[in-house]
Amino acid sequence: MSMGSERVCVIGLWHLGLVTSACLADLGRTVIGFDSDPQLIEGLRKHRLPLFEPGLEELVAKGIAKERLWFTADPQEALAGAKYVIIAHDTAVDERDESDLSQVMAAASHLARHLEDGSIVVISSQVPVGTCERIQVTIRRGKPSRDFGIACVPENLRLGQAIERFKNPEMIVIGSDDVAVASAVDELLAGIDGPRVVVGIRTAEMTKHALNAFLATCISFANEMANLCDEVDADALDVARALHLDRRIGPLAPLRPGLGFAGGTLARDLKTLRKLGERNESGTPLITAVLRVNEQQSHVVTRKLTRVYGSLEGLRVGVLGLTYKPGTSTLRRSVALEIIGELTALGATVKAHDPRANLEELPDIANFEFCPNPCAVADGSDALVIVTEWPEFRDLDFVAMKKSMRNPVLVDAQNMLDAKEMTQMGFQYLGVGRGSTAPVGSRGDEA
Repeated sequence: MSMGSERVCVIGLWHLGLVTSACLADLGRTVIGFDSDPQLIEGLRKHRLPLFEPGLEELVAKGIAKERLWFTADPQEALAGAKYVIIAHDTAVDERDESDLSQVMAAASHLARHLEDGSIVVISSQVPVGTCERIQVTIRRGKPSRDFGIACVPENLRLGQAIERFKNPEMIVIGSDDVAVASAVDELLAGIDGPRVVVGIRTAEMTKHALNAFLATCISFANEMANLCDEVDADALDVARALHLDRRIGPLAPLRPGLGFAGGTLARDLKTLRKLGERNESGTPLITAVLRVNEQQSHVVTRKLTRVYGSLEGLRVGVLGLTYKPGTSTLRRSVALEIIGELTALGATVKAHDPRANLEELPDIANFEFCPNPCAVADGSDALVIVTEWPEFRDLDFVAMKKSMRNPVLVDAQNMLDAKEMTQMGFQYLGVGRGSTAPVGSRGDEA
């Protein structure tokens, strides 16, 4: 039997699950995607995706047209004849940035009832160490004699670059305590280039935690250095450029200063490791410090505006970017919403624009005015704040926007613009870690 004829069931059809389903179908696999939401399934059958990811809509449509990809809300239909079952829920994060495993464990309950003998269960969702064993126990409770394999292949998702990252990963970690299962999973992923790291299940789970914790540590380090650079009139971007040339650090280390990590993913792994340390009486002071630095970094916008204006009461602020990163429509755990909340709590009024934000994810009562374009955001503002690094923000007509502002203060929280060029246009430019702030200004309030 060819690999293309072996059926793959993907459980959970949001970002991770849809990318996984579409990419495997594009590699020639026969894929059925399952989600318990019938409205979601109906939309997918009509090529209506619940989120934006570059190239994903086209890839899903291609899979459906070639009859390699279809969708169902019936778990029994989804699992019938499936050789591989991939749990690919985007693991939810609660308000404390801790993992909510309810969807993942619900998937395990479906498997306990309907999984066929000989299937291999692959957990791709980002889960705390030990979760795969919980899933295995749950499945076996449904039928103690059931013969199945289990593996952990931690997700490689990067929003905005998800398809490219799936097809050309830097590495694929395959975790299994059974050599035959690990070999079968490797066969499933044939055609995807990238070095394989074959380890035990718990090691695979831990590897994902460690990777995210290291990246988070680099980000918090860069931001702490940037805050010091602002105080001593140094440039953190030049500091990072020098560090990248050291081979012990490397050119891809995330040392660019900004607003810290958002979206919940990195914080989730840090808090998972901290809880693991508490449970095993093993201290994690570095992880605790990384979290503390990141939590403080979201206040950098209000700190800079307070230095300029003293008080934010009555200030008119325009915010560019709402999604937690470019290339996505999700507002989940967006730092922009946190910044807007802090600005309004201090008395400012806020207008905002984002080219892709899914406004249905906003609370019923929003604390800002959404504008159809960046020019409307700038009009009458005392400050313009760039929060999300959308590429189109580089090419805005800043000359025209400056003319429409009440005061030309520009906070570039992602350091995406040329400081010298913005200053020459007449902006009071405030980057992160770019040196000392400009002298205190005035609002130019009308008499």
